[in-house]
Amino acid sequence: MDEGQDIRDVIVMEDKFGECINEETGQVTPVRRLTLTNSQRMSVQVIDYGATITTIKVPDKRGNVDDVVLGFDDMKGYLDSKNPYFGSTVGRVANRIAGGKFTISNQEHKISQNVDVNHLHGGFKGFDKVMWSTDVQGAKVVMTHMSPDGDEGYPGAVIATTTFELTADNRLFITMEAVSTKPTPVNLTNHSYFNLAGHGMGSEGAYNQIVNINADYITTMDDNLIVTGELTPVANSSYDLRIPKFLGTAIKELVEPGFDFNYCLNKSLIQPTGLTFAARAFDPESGRYMEVHTDQPGIQFYTGNYIADITGKKGASYSKHCAYCFETQNYPNAVNIANFPNSVIRPGEKYKHVVSYSFGVQQIFLLI
Repeated sequence: MDEGQDIRDVIVMEDKFGECINEETGQVTPVRRLTLTNSQRMSVQVIDYGATITTIKVPDKRGNVDDVVLGFDDMKGYLDSKNPYFGSTVGRVANRIAGGKFTISNQEHKISQNVDVNHLHGGFKGFDKVMWSTDVQGAKVVMTHMSPDGDEGYPGAVIATTTFELTADNRLFITMEAVSTKPTPVNLTNHSYFNLAGHGMGSEGAYNQIVNINADYITTMDDNLIVTGELTPVANSSYDLRIPKFLGTAIKELVEPGFDFNYCLNKSLIQPTGLTFAARAFDPESGRYMEVHTDQPGIQFYTGNYIADITGKKGASYSKHCAYCFETQNYPNAVNIANFPNSVIRPGEKYKHVVSYSFGVQQIFLLI
């Protein structure tokens, strides 16, 4: 690795992760990997293909450092069609858009239908499947992508940036921004899969972790997982994660095969940064915990229900329920639902989305 910069106890270093074809130029392009490391022995690795997090390493209560996100050792895995968005920046619009269409200012726009008749995670070639340009700015890694007018059917040329910043106190900040030349919906998210016992510990490790989400409602879905515009209270239901629950117990209480719901975050417990407490996960065995804070109204909690026989880093076998996602976001299908938070940006406006993942260790385990 190249010599890095030491800014506020954080070092940024770079090496080559692999290669891929840049479809804009048709040329073989090196994929850059940036490693951010702090003095607490936490490190984060990101690559400029899909602005993707490939590794997050954090110590446990015994001082052992483990990688707690799913991913691949090389580009072959990330380029495989079976890759379920491991660690990637998803866009132009994350989650599902009903019927692959929407109307802005009385003009209907038809976008790609990559899941049945619906649109998911930006289409066939979303932001997760393109090369981003990279700039290291002190202790920050800034990645930029230009999505042309008409990309996957979306109106307007969009310039999107994703900034990764690791702090000395084990917080990873991700800031996603975008501007557009025409009115267009934007809803970016990061799609990392977490297992605080270690990325290769499987569903057994994940089931023994404790999760809670700061939300009184979820967005109601139809049988095709399309959000309808209604809200369902979580009180007295198996969706209620306001009080911490073991993940395995919570999944067993569901009729569905696992969690895959957008939780409508309560605007309470706001940090001085202006971010709202969204979710927490805790692994009693390792003592690791993770807290999620965001400025977004929703968070998709997904428990890897459709992961099947994927070989990941260090030969680890990834399967159903082996990890979970906390995807902060606007409400799904918001562009088609008038009473949902606005998802359309217009020329002169800027989309901005901030999420922080904070890591630490907890020596004492109490579940009240």
